[in-house]
Amino acid sequence: MLNLAAVHEAISAAIPDRECLVFRDRRFAWREVTDRTRRLASVLRAAGLGCHRERETLANWESGQDHIALYLYNGNEYLEGMLGAMKARCAPFNVNYRYVEEELAYLFDNADARAVVFHAGFAPTLEKLRHRLPQVKLWLQVEDGSGESLEGAIDYERALADASPDAPEGLRPDDLYILYTGGTTGMPKGVLWRQEEILQAALMPPRVEASQAALVERARKGSQVRSLPTPPFMHGAAHWGAFTMWHVGACVVVQSDPTRLDPVDIWSTVEREKVTAMTIVGDAFARPLLDGLREGSYDVSTLQTVTSGGAILSASVKEELLAALPAARILDVLGSSESGHQATQISKPGRKATTGDFELAEGNAVLDEDLSGKVEPGSGETGWLARTGPVPLGYYKDEEKTARTFPVVEGVRYSVPGDRAIAHEDGSLQLLGRDSVTINSGGEKIFAEEVEHALKHHPGVYDAVVTGTPHERFGQQVTAVVRLREGAHPSEDDLRATCEAHIARYKLPRVFVFVDEIVRAPSGKADYRWARAAAEAALGPAT
Repeated sequence: MLNLAAVHEAISAAIPDRECLVFRDRRFAWREVTDRTRRLASVLRAAGLGCHRERETLANWESGQDHIALYLYNGNEYLEGMLGAMKARCAPFNVNYRYVEEELAYLFDNADARAVVFHAGFAPTLEKLRHRLPQVKLWLQVEDGSGESLEGAIDYERALADASPDAPEGLRPDDLYILYTGGTTGMPKGVLWRQEEILQAALMPPRVEASQAALVERARKGSQVRSLPTPPFMHGAAHWGAFTMWHVGACVVVQSDPTRLDPVDIWSTVEREKVTAMTIVGDAFARPLLDGLREGSYDVSTLQTVTSGGAILSASVKEELLAALPAARILDVLGSSESGHQATQISKPGRKATTGDFELAEGNAVLDEDLSGKVEPGSGETGWLARTGPVPLGYYKDEEKTARTFPVVEGVRYSVPGDRAIAHEDGSLQLLGRDSVTINSGGEKIFAEEVEHALKHHPGVYDAVVTGTPHERFGQQVTAVVRLREGAHPSEDDLRATCEAHIARYKLPRVFVFVDEIVRAPSGKADYRWARAAAEAALGPAT
């Protein structure tokens, strides 16, 4: 049965004494993770939480399960929280720990959170919110050394110690997996997946049959795999990476300081734990990690694969990674909360790296502008990147957005998250960017991410986010918010000249705003609302 909790239980039964999860000085065998997550499920069931309506009685944007908020930094408790909730037939969901009070209130209300598992350091924020969250029946507090505490909350470890490790019952393939989008261009939305479908769309190891028996057999062979997902588990790329590695019988390793990206901590963990696979999120993670690798001395010879997803990993950075990690290959994965994995690009030493070029996975296509059919490969026509087969049910409590994002085209239901792309005749794909962050300048549509790709070819650019700012004549102008490398002083004309080698002249940045730091989400994704506000503040009224 393709249920995430059931698969983990089955793998655990096959390899009970193999190491499953490492966080700081805590090392958990598979049987220990099974015991702890069963106990957490018992805690949730004792609070009356679980599944109250089965899937077949519900519309695609509805849920019959209780929702459990995971308001946590990375650690064993995050992954335990996911599995434990699923074993109770509840649906866990991710909480962005950088949200302020109003954003959290919106998220908890929109998600109908019935329980919150949280690090104690977040207690002061939750204390301000709890009067607005009468639907929350259970507060589980994870000790973190902060000295903070929420009145009435139950200590996580004490709750587990007092609970019974009863085996889960009634698990179904259509139990929900919920992933809330980050909301960098709008309010967060809860994407609803059947667990069977998210497993096939994003959590399956390659070349393995989609069955529990096949996953267990593959896991028996994975004893040497040790994986470090560096982004926050609240980001899909990180916990997708963790679950995928578990599905090959791997041990998931968590860095010691999960509150920030610390290159010394990351590389020290790779060396100490002999990590073989690492997950990052684009340039925002790769650049500081490369800087840390150059500044320190670490044995990273065990590292065989670096997987990046969720944000741009530019060609120049891939080449730097390959030079610094000669035993590793880079797997660049294209996908989204609404689609799972859609395309990949593998970069190896000796092969020229590129940006935005991918091999389409089976079940994916580029649909035409009005969503009436597929774009003809090789036509050069820009279309919508789409996926069919295992796709989400919809958005929680939003019938209209569900219909818009998951349309039926030529009798087939697709996921169309909003990425624009060109399909080439040889089956490859050129990704242009997300439609929601395009810039309309003088009637021309310009993809922000395409301009960012071009800018990052300049060796003096450390990071860049591109946005549209008001322009009296053209409506919007292409504006580049740029962080330069230390000691680099390229002129604006130098930067435009680099861009001109990769994109058409009408797409070139008209103005530049130079900053000391670029604000990104903890996941590494660009915060386009911040970029636009910073640019407009620096530039003043429309020109």
